[in-house]
Amino acid sequence: MTHGNGTRDDGPLTDVSALPAGRHAVVVGGGLAGVTAALALADAGVRVTLLEGRPRLGGLAFSFRRGDLTVDNGQHVYLRCCTAYRWFLDRIGGTALAPVQERLDVPVVDLDKPEGRRLGRLRRDALPVPLHLGRSLAAYPHLSLAERVRVGRAALALQGLDPADPALDTQDFGSWLTAHGQSARAVEALWDLVGVATLNATAADASLGLAAMVFKTGLLSDPGAADIGWARVPLGELHDGLARKALEAAGVRTEVRARVTSVSADEHGGWTVRTPGETVRADAVVLAVPQREAHDLLPPGALDAPGDLLEIGTAPILNVHVIYDRKVLAAPFLTALGTPVQWVFDRTEASGLKDGQYLALSQSTAQDEIDAPVAVLRERYLPELERLLPRARRAGVKDFFVTRERTATFAPAPGVGRLRPGARTKAPGLYLAGAWTATGWPATMESAVRSGVGAAGAALAALGRSRDRLPGFLEEAA
Repeated sequence: MTHGNGTRDDGPLTDVSALPAGRHAVVVGGGLAGVTAALALADAGVRVTLLEGRPRLGGLAFSFRRGDLTVDNGQHVYLRCCTAYRWFLDRIGGTALAPVQERLDVPVVDLDKPEGRRLGRLRRDALPVPLHLGRSLAAYPHLSLAERVRVGRAALALQGLDPADPALDTQDFGSWLTAHGQSARAVEALWDLVGVATLNATAADASLGLAAMVFKTGLLSDPGAADIGWARVPLGELHDGLARKALEAAGVRTEVRARVTSVSADEHGGWTVRTPGETVRADAVVLAVPQREAHDLLPPGALDAPGDLLEIGTAPILNVHVIYDRKVLAAPFLTALGTPVQWVFDRTEASGLKDGQYLALSQSTAQDEIDAPVAVLRERYLPELERLLPRARRAGVKDFFVTRERTATFAPAPGVGRLRPGARTKAPGLYLAGAWTATGWPATMESAVRSGVGAAGAALAALGRSRDRLPGFLEEAA
């Protein structure tokens, strides 16, 4: 197989230092963090090689074929406040393919209530914060009047917290909510409704610092901050297809199926990156891989406490996919209470399904189900969908399958903040990127993009290149 620079993976290791003059950076990893870092470096005039071990780009936000359908491994959404991911979409030409709803509107169905009284909505008005959610909260049927009043008070108290305060990272969000008068019902029907989907942890298991960041930024910063956006096309079309085109147009050499086996400093102050097929020499390296892989590739002395990376826990997400022979859900998505079902999305059009309806269930905090057999999950979830969607009771199931991401996110447990490293390492010219690094955000697409920009910014400073072309959120990312 011939690579983009004429080297071969079945021949001797190749020194590419003879490529055209100029600073050269290698980005290891082709997820959102790596693609972002590569684009940001290339936009600043750096020659970039991107190496990805998988046969595709996109990391854990990808698509695959199943028969005639194009299936996402899981449902990924973002919010209007996700300025970095929105920049990324714009940079690859994908903004129109993943639009944001005009105004936050989330149907919430409570199956513990009688039919006809199950539907509530979380939506905003065109009013300033915090009044934008006032009418929705006042009418929210899944909490009592007293619980709604106490939720409002807790929200005001949350607004006064500084998510960057290290003391908040040592506390759990659940205890804070209890101390601020939140009932178990309020946690279930509101705080965890949002928190589980964004943090991949319940309030009891989540860092107060990360939870405060999510709620302050998403619900209490700007009236439209929590408006939801999602891809109307397969994720692979964005994160692989359009990303590759953008990288090519920027002059980035992109190699997939190129698993990096070692990263080491050379005697000239540069770096040597090895794959089974070649050796690449560079002035700077960005490791944009999961924390455990980064730990294994880091040279000695790069971090004061490299073992911290192994202490960052992981959390799974289970995705249940159901193809019905008819339409059973009228809304683009909904979320539910009183059932194991968390969020349900209509993926019919995006998948290319011509007849019937394709629903995807996104199940966060799936520790108890991630290894369950498909037959067990089918017996559990099809009856729940029939309870949730009356039309499903008369529909035929044409296909049922699951996708599992056992290490979908880092676990946002109390204390995780001290374990997350910044972009810079102690080894000059070596940088870290990934949603698990110290972005201040939980493990989201937003965090991944921010980390890539932060790593690129640090590398550009060391390479003596201008950072003027970096997006405006760089200082936040750093």
